[in-house]
Amino acid sequence: MQRKERPMIPSLHDVYLARRSIRAIATRTPLVFSPGLSARYQSEIWLKLETCQPTGAFKLRGAAYALSQLSDKARSRGVITCSTGNHGRALAYAAKQLNIPATVCLSSLVPSHKVAAVKALGADVRVEGRSQDDAERIAIQAVQREGLCYIPPFDHPDIIAGQGTIGLEIVEDLPDVDVIAAGLSGGGLIGGIGLAVSQIAPRVSVVGVSLRDGAAMAESLRVGYPVAVTETPSLADSLGGGIGLENQYTFALVPNVMTEHYHVDEAYIARAMIDVWQCENIWVEGAAVVGLAACKQHRLDWQGKKVVIVVSGKNVSTDTLADVQQLSEQVHE
Repeated sequence: MQRKERPMIPSLHDVYLARRSIRAIATRTPLVFSPGLSARYQSEIWLKLETCQPTGAFKLRGAAYALSQLSDKARSRGVITCSTGNHGRALAYAAKQLNIPATVCLSSLVPSHKVAAVKALGADVRVEGRSQDDAERIAIQAVQREGLCYIPPFDHPDIIAGQGTIGLEIVEDLPDVDVIAAGLSGGGLIGGIGLAVSQIAPRVSVVGVSLRDGAAMAESLRVGYPVAVTETPSLADSLGGGIGLENQYTFALVPNVMTEHYHVDEAYIARAMIDVWQCENIWVEGAAVVGLAACKQHRLDWQGKKVVIVVSGKNVSTDTLADVQQLSEQVHE
């Protein structure tokens, strides 16, 4: 029997190649110190503002690099993906810059403003199913039927390498960083950051944060193999969805580069959203502040440490502000 080759995890060299390739599309985002949040969370809090990307979220890095690596033949056929919103928006934007036809499959759980944003970038948008897994099945069927090139939202070496450029920038801008915290969903963000940071600054703690319910990667790591979970609505909707039962890269990568992991409840996510709004006047997605939510809910001892929160995206409607404010009041100081 012929032995099946194990897929290659991207290297630190790939992350550097990605940085060079995406400069014309993705932005090097600012890292800013927050006195207000530092006082509230009794830590030295720095914010890596991926909200400054043209699409409002970090996903543009991976999407831009994946598209840059396609052959001319693949580009002419067009690309397709499934998404909880931000990856679809990123792919649509990058594809428009590179004149590549793009199709994005979304489930009915994706907020309407995110669906509208993808459509506005000229992508062919297909909304079907009740979960990320449903959207993925529809995308794969289209690949087989229409010959499109599938660009997954996280489980791809180029996607991981692209997200890893965040880690490079953090360590360059804050060489004595102690902790980097970000949302753990499919593992592309934590996997990419951890891949870079574990090799250039191995003393840094890379903290992944998951939803209390429907955390596919966290549950898969707990049982030891990729599993499907029930996807539920959340303020941090970007962290929803499965990791794919045939996951090739991120399931193997994440446990090797993530040093700590926490689950957070919706009320603590809401509290963190309000805190960032009040301290920094930025209205961001729930997924962007789960690091702060973990700090408060689990009373993490980050005092005296330089902590970077990867503020992963701002694509959230202000219509939710009143509801988030009310939910946040469940958290007592």
